[in-house]
Amino acid sequence: MKLTNESAAALKLDGKKDLIVFDDATPGFAFRLRAGAGGKTLCSWVLQYRKAGASRRYKLGPAGPGALSAEKARALAKEALAKIWAGQDPSADRAARRDADKLTFAKAVAEFLETKRRRLRPNTFAETSRYLTSKRYFGALHSMPLDTITRQDVAHAIKTIERESGAATAGQARAKLSGFFAEAMQDGLVDTNPVIGARKPPANRPRERVLSDQELAAIWSACGDDDHGRIVRLLVLTACRREEIGGMRWGEFTSGGTSWTLPAARAKNHRPLTLPVLGAMREILDTVPRMVGREHLFGEHSPDGFQSWDLHKKDLDARSGITGWQLRDVRRSVATKMADIGIMPHVIEQILNHVSGHKGGVVGIYNRSSYEREVRAALAQWHDRLRTLVEGGERKVLNFQPVPATAT
Repeated sequence: MKLTNESAAALKLDGKKDLIVFDDATPGFAFRLRAGAGGKTLCSWVLQYRKAGASRRYKLGPAGPGALSAEKARALAKEALAKIWAGQDPSADRAARRDADKLTFAKAVAEFLETKRRRLRPNTFAETSRYLTSKRYFGALHSMPLDTITRQDVAHAIKTIERESGAATAGQARAKLSGFFAEAMQDGLVDTNPVIGARKPPANRPRERVLSDQELAAIWSACGDDDHGRIVRLLVLTACRREEIGGMRWGEFTSGGTSWTLPAARAKNHRPLTLPVLGAMREILDTVPRMVGREHLFGEHSPDGFQSWDLHKKDLDARSGITGWQLRDVRRSVATKMADIGIMPHVIEQILNHVSGHKGGVVGIYNRSSYEREVRAALAQWHDRLRTLVEGGERKVLNFQPVPATAT
């Protein structure tokens, strides 16, 4: 029959449990009645077609008052037939969409973090997890199907983070989200990275603060006889990053305690670094109590080493009278002062565990030297200079020019 709202409404099951009546104008377009619970009759518009030699049925939508009209359903049927003739399969597409809807952003993030847990350093993993799982940052995306998240969704979330937490935090959150979607693309979960082209908060200018000799001496003298004080002094002696010293383990020292190796797993560039333990370092390490069953030197109540940076930093500022600086400035300051007393740049880079500079590119592939003797001599020279600064004396470094060879 010609299916209209009136002709469809006149159809009855008449004792049947399922009845399908096809339209005589549009191929495969039909009206379906099914017996439901409580004596109800369920009505819907469907399209029946063949694909790959099999008969398939595609629900266009519900029928009845306030639902899909016959003309609207017929139009949808024609659109679906056009797609079928073009090689698509509406039923398969709908099933795929249902499966895709089950993979929300939150579920995909959980799987992503599980694979990253063993590959990332503890601090990096914790930071990545915080940005991706906390509702404070991307909470609006958590319940969305992963492949439906658009650039507009991402841009709105980043703008909200920037407004509430500042540009620096928004930039970090954006970077973590982009890394997640980049891996989701590689795994075939999404076709594009919606972070690309989305709002990018203005980046903070690189810090340039170099502590003066007097400031560095004041900070050293203000360090207390606690974990934080020991860590800060070791930072001044080694120019290491705070997490590298704060996460020190007893097993990273040689049996005689003459050297310490930062393992690749804890290094920012994933390259190990070995430094000699000289007298000034030894004096500090000897004051660290060794606790039974605990591998970390610092951070008694933390499984990942020292973590209470902000609280102790405020106390140190108050005692030293030096403000407006960060622990990361120590690394830059020490490197600068090493250069000022004549230590060669490539030795400073080795102490900093940098892989650029003299070891960048092809040169770094062939030059694998650790400059062990030069590093030891440089650190001894720096420790000597630091002792002079702390004691308030003055030390002059003389750079002698080589004597020209006598002509024969």
